[in-house]
Amino acid sequence: MSDVALNVLPVFALILLGWTLVRTGYLREELGEGLGDFVFRVAVPVLLFRTIAEADFAGESPLRIWVAYFAGVAVTWTVAHLTATLGFKRDRRMGVLAGVSAAFANTVFIGLPLVSRVVGEDGLVAISVLLSVHLPVMMIAGTVLMERAERKDGTRPPQSFAALLLGIVRNLVRNPLVIGLFVGALFHVGGVPLKGPVKVMVDQVAAMAGPAALISIGMALNRYKVGGNAGIALAMTALKLVLLPGSVYVACRLLGLSPQWTAAMVLTSSVPTGVNAWLLANHFGVGHALASSTITMTTAFGVFTVSFWAWLLG
Repeated sequence: MSDVALNVLPVFALILLGWTLVRTGYLREELGEGLGDFVFRVAVPVLLFRTIAEADFAGESPLRIWVAYFAGVAVTWTVAHLTATLGFKRDRRMGVLAGVSAAFANTVFIGLPLVSRVVGEDGLVAISVLLSVHLPVMMIAGTVLMERAERKDGTRPPQSFAALLLGIVRNLVRNPLVIGLFVGALFHVGGVPLKGPVKVMVDQVAAMAGPAALISIGMALNRYKVGGNAGIALAMTALKLVLLPGSVYVACRLLGLSPQWTAAMVLTSSVPTGVNAWLLANHFGVGHALASSTITMTTAFGVFTVSFWAWLLG
C-alpha cells in the first residue's frame, strides 16, 4: 500500500497545491489559465509526439484498447443517462450531460501524469493510443446526443448534422493533441529517430507536462463549485469513480489486454471528470451546476478511489 501512496498521492498533492496557490491569493487564477494553455498547446502535444515516435507496441492491437475503454464508457454513459432521466426525473438534455459527466475522464491533465507515474512508458503508449480517438469520439457523441435531445424536447432549432460534423472536424484538425499524435505517428512509421539536441529539448519539454498539468487543473478548480443538483452529482460521481473503471477493467480482462495496458486503461478511466463536461454544458446552456459539482466531487474523492484501483492492479 505504501507504493500506491507513493505513486498516487503526489498526483493529487500537486492538484491541491495548484488549488491552494489560487485560493490563498498567492497566484492569480488567470495564471492558471495561461499554464493550462501551455500544457494543452505545447507540453502535452510534445509528450504525445515523443511517446508515439518512440513507441514499441509489442504486438498489441490499438483496436482492443479502443474497444475495451469505450465499452466501459458505453455502459457508464447509459446507466448515468437512465439514472438522471428515470431516477431523478430530469429531461433528455440533462440525461446527456449526466452521461458526459460520468463517462468523460480527464485523460490529458490527470490521466497522463498518473499513468506515467504508476505504469511507466508502456502505459504512456497505451494512453496515447487512446487519446488519438478519445476526444473526437466523446465530443461527437456528446454533441450529437445533445442535438438529438434538443430536437425531441423542442428547446431550440437543431443544427444540421453536416454543419455539426464539419465544425467538429475543423476543431479537431486544429487541436494540438491531434497534431502531436499525428506528427509522432509520421516519425514512428518513417523510422526517424530522435537524437542529439532535439532529443534533449523534446525530453525536457515533455517532462514539464505532468507536473504543470496537475498544478493547472488545481488552479482551475476554484471556478468549479459544488452548487445545486448535489444528489444527482453525487450519483454521477459514484458512477465515474467506480462503475467506469470497473467496466473498463472487466472489458480489458475479457479482451486479454496485457497487464500494463490494462492498468493504463483502468487508471485513465478512474481519474476525475474532465472539464469538457462543463464546456459542453456551457455550449448548450444546460447542466452547469451538475457538471461543475461532478468535477469538484470526483476530484475530492478521486484520491481514495484512484488509490484503490492502483492497489487492485498491483
